[in-house]
Amino acid sequence: MKFKPRCLSAGILFADVGCAPIDHAPAPGELVQTERVELSLGGCASNVAINLAKLEIPTGLCGCVGDDAFSDYIVSSLEHPYVDVSGVSRVDNSSPGCSLIVNVRGEDRRFVSTTGANAKFSLDNVPEAWTREADVLYVGGYLMMERLESADTVEYFRAFQERGGVTMLDVVLYGARPYWQALEPLLPYVDYFMPNDDEGRVITGKSDPVDQAKFFVDAGAKTCVITCGDEGSVYYSAKEKFRAEIFKTEFVGGTGSGDAFDAGFIAGLLDGCDCYETMKRATAQGMSCVRHGSATQSVFTKSEAEAFLTGRELHTEPLK
Repeated sequence: MKFKPRCLSAGILFADVGCAPIDHAPAPGELVQTERVELSLGGCASNVAINLAKLEIPTGLCGCVGDDAFSDYIVSSLEHPYVDVSGVSRVDNSSPGCSLIVNVRGEDRRFVSTTGANAKFSLDNVPEAWTREADVLYVGGYLMMERLESADTVEYFRAFQERGGVTMLDVVLYGARPYWQALEPLLPYVDYFMPNDDEGRVITGKSDPVDQAKFFVDAGAKTCVITCGDEGSVYYSAKEKFRAEIFKTEFVGGTGSGDAFDAGFIAGLLDGCDCYETMKRATAQGMSCVRHGSATQSVFTKSEAEAFLTGRELHTEPLK
């Protein structure tokens, strides 16, 4: 479906193969039983697009897949009245990004991933009209797409901001290399930088998420939001600094919870909410995701989110 997108979601598209939670990670040579192994949609950009669609926000999706069965699955999974996939490109003789996800009960998920066709994604894949029309630019999976790590991307973000759009950046740390060199030039043109605390620690060398957020804001990001799993999140800007708790629920798997959080955050921005209401919506969407092992299946729809949030407050604590 083609329409004027409110959000342009660009970045990595993945097929995820994950298991239902198991009691422990297998030792070498060990077979561990699980209730099911299933194929599901993954990847920051695709997850955010589908989650925004659930919130009835028109979204244009840009990324690259291959020409195999997994790629067909990704494209078919993205069929939704609120998602325009005309920005998704096929790469001949290629497979898509794919992750093997091991969910161990009570622990964070483990990933084995290949970037696949995502390595071919560049700004040339973004429809020109979407650049002019979208209110929010979200790039997810930065540092996993080598062609985006360029001066052209810095200029693209700058120009998007200059014409009045909001820019948001999320990262995936892929491979052992220095990440700061690729990230530093872009941050001054990022309105909202959205890493998790593990990513923040690797990039900055700092263990405290507040120190991480300050580092990124000092480097030019207008606002940094650090998600910290069951420890909640940190919101840090020149004007507002606070910690936010989580909404508690039964935890099944954490895959995609950060992307669901980002989608809720974008929805709050588009509705003109203040930072506290925006974080409340983001936290609710992130919470809804962890009730299932896949990245998008249990994420709230618009009506579900509204029902959950009615009369509910998110506890926050100011930072000095």
